[in-house]
Amino acid sequence: MNRKYVVIASFVVLTVAAAAAQSAGQRSFNAVKALSGNWEGKSSMGEAVQVSYKSTAGDSAVMGEIRSHMHGKSEDMISMFHMDGDRLLLTHYCGAGNQPRMQASISADGKTITFDFVDATNLATPDTGHMQSVVFTFIDATHHSEEWHFKLPGKEMVQKFELEKKS
Repeated sequence: MNRKYVVIASFVVLTVAAAAAQSAGQRSFNAVKALSGNWEGKSSMGEAVQVSYKSTAGDSAVMGEIRSHMHGKSEDMISMFHMDGDRLLLTHYCGAGNQPRMQASISADGKTITFDFVDATNLATPDTGHMQSVVFTFIDATHHSEEWHFKLPGKEMVQKFELEKKS
């Protein structure tokens, strides 16, 4: 009987150690992968928004697509998430015509991932409007929010999406 408890205890310890050994970047990437599917909701401006996530490239990347209409105009954008060593990166293909790269950090409880600006392509000057950061908050398996921060000279615009999983 004691041998059975030793085996169970050993298994639990090894499982916990394996989870702890996983980098913060990998935990963040796994959380993004878990978003796979189609999401719908409203922006902070009351506009309808659809977001989809899909693992691709042999499960080494996740593609996110935002489809919305702002002021009667289509605002479709793509974001690609992938690991670079131990860190999770996001490249956002923005309607502003530039492509900011951001690096993830995950909260201690794993419920929030914040992506912060690293650099960008097609950014004429640092003052050119660009996405500066994104915050994903995981509420439950079928609800999450995304808060997109767009930087302009001397100000920041924030667009928040409250999303529910549809499929």
